Amino acid sequence: MKTKFTKSLLASAILAASVSSAEAVPIKTYEGAWNSTIKYKVGRAVSYDGKLYVSVLNAPRNPNVNKTPNATENSQFWQLVDLQGSGGTEGATGATGATGATGEAGPIGLQGPAGATGAAGPAGATGAAGPAGATGAAGATGATGVAGPAGATGAVGATGATGAAGPAGATGATGEAGPAGATGAAGPAGATGAAGATGATGAAGPAGATGAAGATGATGAAGPAGATGAAGATGATGATGAAGPAGATGAAGATGATGAAGPAGATGAAGATGATGAAGATGATGATGAGATGATGATGETGPAGPTGETGPTGPAGDIGPTGGVGPTGPTGAGIEAFGYFYYESAYEENVVVDEGVDVPLFDNGPVQGITHTASNAFVSITSTGTYKIDYKVNLTDGLGSVIAITVNGMANPSTSVPVLAVPGQVSGTAILELNAGDKITLRNFSLIPFTLSDEAGVGAQLSVLRLD
Repeated sequence: MKTKFTKSLLASAILAASVSSAEAVPIKTYEGAWNSTIKYKVGRAVSYDGKLYVSVLNAPRNPNVNKTPNATENSQFWQLVDLQGSGGTEGATGATGATGATGEAGPIGLQGPAGATGAAGPAGATGAAGPAGATGAAGATGATGVAGPAGATGAVGATGATGAAGPAGATGATGEAGPAGATGAAGPAGATGAAGATGATGAAGPAGATGAAGATGATGAAGPAGATGAAGATGATGATGAAGPAGATGAAGATGATGAAGPAGATGAAGATGATGAAGATGATGATGAGATGATGATGETGPAGPTGETGPTGPAGDIGPTGGVGPTGPTGAGIEAFGYFYYESAYEENVVVDEGVDVPLFDNGPVQGITHTASNAFVSITSTGTYKIDYKVNLTDGLGSVIAITVNGMANPSTSVPVLAVPGQVSGTAILELNAGDKITLRNFSLIPFTLSDEAGVGAQLSVLRLD
């Protein structure tokens, strides 16, 4: 069965180790179960296989890391702590001790997570209407609007008196002749003229022998008509000869006397309308009538205003004015009234452990003004009320999960707490606080896990304070 190491059992082990052996190494801190990756410094105790061991060697060139506590070859690094003392005689039961005084209040616990956002409250009543704003300045006159549509035509006025006729204009030029009308119907036939006198009959020629019928020749040109012979005996009717050509038209006879006008014929159909002749030249302007001027009519009502025209484009920028003279010099500002720098050098002491609720040591001062600090004290005293900016840095070799915070008059300010997330490493923080004259501030281990300041050459912890107002 493995032993569970409680604080009371660990205290007994430390006492037993310091009493049972003159060469026992004192236990400084209990680190829990042994871890092969941690470098254990002298005085660090661990549990392994149900037993308690304390580190007795951790040299820079031979560190105590990954050294199994119960191995024979690692006895130079670990020492077994004897938890069982020699048996003594049983003492008499002591009287019940008086009740101890109430211990000091423990440090303030870590700040809890923020609560969930509450449901939205009901909407407030509508506020009263605010007073009317002042009337704005009149805008620039807009451009003239486009003309409105023409008004409706007014009623026709009464017909004025007929003016005197002007003189006749000059006769216009004759227009071109229109096209010929259609041919009218034929007039009645004229009276037959008297027959002319019969001419004398010529002598008959001898009859020629009848020749053989020759081939029909081409029709010759018609000869002139012979004089009409005496009428012979009627012979047998011969075959009808071909019609001779028409005789030439005789010369027109002298025009007979005009006969009496026949009765008027029926009216012929109206001929088609001829094309319109060209317009005649404009006649001269007649003289202006001398009628009196009528009275001026009443002024009509003003039409509605046209819409406002669009704003014109912005004019060009004016020339830059001359540079003004140099103003008077302002008053000199106030300087920094209070500041201070405080630190702890790792060379002072090796393996400085800062337990739970313990302040980080500050052994030295840098430049200081308006703030007081006594070397080797962990607290810094504020001498004037105001707003202060506080910065700090702490270099650690172990203490993963511990928390560092700023305290004011012994009370840790949860808003300034910064957890240790990696070791070895550095933790830094900044805060702006309202402080009063006489306040004391420190850096504190604000957790249940101890941490060790770095023992490397340099500054293990530093604190700077600066008044802002």
